[in-house]
Amino acid sequence: GPLWAVRIARGRRRGQNPPMSDSTKPQPSLYLERTGVREYVARNQDGAEVRVGHGPGMFSPGDLLKLAIAGCNAMSSDARLAARLGDDFSQFVGVSASYDDRFTHVDVELVQDMSALSEDEVADLLRRAEAAITRNCTIEHSVVDQALPASHTWTNEQVD
Repeated sequence: GPLWAVRIARGRRRGQNPPMSDSTKPQPSLYLERTGVREYVARNQDGAEVRVGHGPGMFSPGDLLKLAIAGCNAMSSDARLAARLGDDFSQFVGVSASYDDRFTHVDVELVQDMSALSEDEVADLLRRAEAAITRNCTIEHSVVDQALPASHTWTNEQVD
């Protein structure tokens, strides 16, 4: 069976309780299943799936790292932006990275229409959104603060 199943079985022998899914079969909360040469399907306990690899329709591990940073920035600042721009505000988040033999910097751009706000209101909103990212983004705390410099840029334009 899968290695994680062996680890779960070993954990049971040590008296540990592995995470359980809706079925009676023990499963980790997040795992990869190999589907081909350098191809995997990642799954979580909520039933989400993403194809991981290097090919059409797949995210590379580097893509996932960049998306984790960008997604954490967006999700951490979302409540602040929604409070001023409305729950239905549109946003586009782009992410790119510089690398040599490892990622050396990640750039995140968060684009949303703030044209209804005054210059002071925009400055206040962005200060609050930045503070929310600093306070709430676990990816930033875990990866960016420790080893990988990243920046985020706020762009004020309509999102179609």
